[in-house]
Amino acid sequence: MSVPLVFLDVNIPMYAAGRAHAYKEPCVRVMKAVAQGRLEAAIDVEIIQEILHRYGAIGRRDIAVAMSLNLLEMASVVYPLTAKEIRATINLFDRYARQGILARDLVHVAVMFSNDLEQVVSVDSHFDEIEGITRLDPLTYVLP
Repeated sequence: MSVPLVFLDVNIPMYAAGRAHAYKEPCVRVMKAVAQGRLEAAIDVEIIQEILHRYGAIGRRDIAVAMSLNLLEMASVVYPLTAKEIRATINLFDRYARQGILARDLVHVAVMFSNDLEQVVSVDSHFDEIEGITRLDPLTYVLP
């Protein structure tokens, strides 16, 4: 039985580590599945930057460092960003920014397309608007 490889959005470890919220427990379940090897998580380098930026901005460098290192250990693949993905991001931005999709998420989509990934685990419903991407909502996603 093969383990599915999905792109893991940054909000999954953040909700898992955060305060009480409707998404906290579902995101904890996703992170446990990754840790136990039942789900393979791919990330890109931008995911780490987002963690460092967010927790650094609120003065929680300890969380930023710990979460980043843990995620690097847990991720099956950490994709780089090259000029190819940045060009694709620009094209995606031209197409989807009018719909309110943020540039940082379009970077992830470009990386996904570049690496033949179609599924992203995310709480962000705007991924549903992107042709060729299937969002797996932690609230409803049945883990392997």
